[in-house]
This record gives sequence, structure tokens and C-alpha cells, in this order.
Amino acid sequence: MAMSDGEIVAVPSDGWTQLVVYRADLFEAAGLEAPTTFNAMNAAMTALHNPPSMYGFVAATKIDEGYMMQLIEHLSLATGYSPVSADGSINEDTTNLVQLLELYQGLVANSPEGDLYWSQSRELYLDGKAAMVIWSPSILDELGGLRDSAPVTFGDDPMGKGLAEMTGFSTVISGPGNADGAAYADVRYLGITADANTGVAQEFVEYVMSEGYGQWLSQAPEGKFPVRRGTEAGDTSFEMTWADLDVGVDRKAPLGDIYPQSVIDDIVAGLSVGDRWGVADGQLATASKIVNSQVMSRVIREMTDGDLSVQEAADKIVAEHMALDL
Repeated sequence: MAMSDGEIVAVPSDGWTQLVVYRADLFEAAGLEAPTTFNAMNAAMTALHNPPSMYGFVAATKIDEGYMMQLIEHLSLATGYSPVSADGSINEDTTNLVQLLELYQGLVANSPEGDLYWSQSRELYLDGKAAMVIWSPSILDELGGLRDSAPVTFGDDPMGKGLAEMTGFSTVISGPGNADGAAYADVRYLGITADANTGVAQEFVEYVMSEGYGQWLSQAPEGKFPVRRGTEAGDTSFEMTWADLDVGVDRKAPLGDIYPQSVIDDIVAGLSVGDRWGVADGQLATASKIVNSQVMSRVIREMTDGDLSVQEAADKIVAEHMALDL
């Protein structure tokens, strides 16, 4: 994602990976595996979905929200499906796409009714009424009771860490078409433009990525994971610094005070295997146009509303992607 025409053109500075956030206490009590595979997610929904007190999942169904496309891309990576082929053409093979659509249909069936997006998924999880959601790591401080505008309404203490202690996180999901699994990553970069004061800009980048790295990440640690773990191979000093940075809005606490080191290690490790459509084949620009078209959001909503079968939805997605001006 930092390359153009085979050249590195910007320095990755920080990033985050989307998380499957789940009630580890309920999973353990029911003898369920962590939701790292489609099969495990489906098994958990079957076992834990008991509306209205508990929903197996809270899917995104509001088609004009970017959140829905984030979930779709994340889960499609897990199936090995990408809408764009290596040569930049539209992928017409619907085999893995059908697997994605079948999973998404199940996610919606185990969710509340209505137009759902990031707001409802966070609210229901913080209220103890969702067994699983997919969210950005921005939820990490809210689970710890550090933000009054997004309080933990599960239990008696909206400022407590009880729900955080009951929560598990999965970054990598594997599906039927991708046994190795994938994580959805969003990475930020420091680039120096052609008309910049190059020497000064270079000094700034070097400072930010070394002695100033902790300050850089401290702007929003829950959304700025360290892409540089230390100053040399095997060094994790920057990662340790990050875990000690304060997160939160109305109250502050280090992530290391809310979550055990094993959780922090798992969350950060997702960046090393993070992916996006088209990146490996140099087709990110084409994939971005497909994301922005929101074709898959619209067609999947038609499918989950009962207007299309799974195969009809797959065929319509391919046809509409092929009709885009790419």
C-alpha cells in the first residue's frame, strides 16, 4: 500500500486492524471456540443467539454507511474473495463470493432488525446484548469505561473494567476459501511531496519514527498501533511504550492496565498479516473504486431483505462491478 510503480513512496507510521469483539466468558461457558473461523462464528451464533436479551451478532445493514463495506471487505478477505483480479479486471468467479454471502446472510439473521451500523453494534455490545461484533480498536477504551458518551451499560458500573475483562478479540478470520485467514488493516503514512522542503520534512519523519514515536502514537493510541515495534529486529520497545500510553476521553488509563499483555500482543500482531482488496497485485486503485461504489452493500441488503437468492446476489454483484467505469 506504500508502493507506486515498484517504489516505496511513503513511510508507514501507524495503523489498526479491525477486530472481532466477543464475549469470551460466554464462549468459554458454552464450550465454544474463539471466532477465528466462519465455522466458529456460525456455531457461536447458533449457541448464543437468544433475542432480545442476547443477539448472536450485530451485522451492518445500513447501506450508506462505510462501516458496512468495511465488514464486507474484512469477511471477503477471509474467504479469499476479491472483486478485482490480478490483472485489474473484475473477478467473475462467484465460488468464494457465494460463501461470503451465505455467511453474511447468517450474520443478519442473528442480528436485530432494522438499519444497523457501527452505532448499534457498539451500543448493544456495551449493553451486554451482543455475543459478537466487528469493530475498530476505537472500542478498546470504551470497553474500559473511559468515555461517558459511550458508556458501559452492562452491569452496575459504567466506569468499570468488568466488560473489558469478559471480552476477547480476534484479528484474523479464516473462511472456506482461505485457510490461512486474513485481517482487515488500515495503515497511515508519512509522505514527502515533490514540492516540499525536503530536508526539513525528512528530519520530521525520522524524528517521528524514532525518539518522537511515542508522542506520535499518543495522539490516539487505540487507533494508532505501532507499525515499528522497535529500533531493530527483535526489539519491542515501541510496542511496550504504546501499551503504556493513556487512552480514553473523560478518563484516562493505559491499555496495559485494562487488557493483559497477551491480548495486546494479539491485537498488534494483526498488522503483520493485515490486507486489503487488490494490494498484493497492485490493484488498490481499482479496488478503492469498487469500495466507494458500495455495490456490494446495496446488493447484500437486497439479498438479506429476501429480494434475491444468494446466487442471484452474487451474479448481480459481478454484473454491477463490470458496469462500473474503472
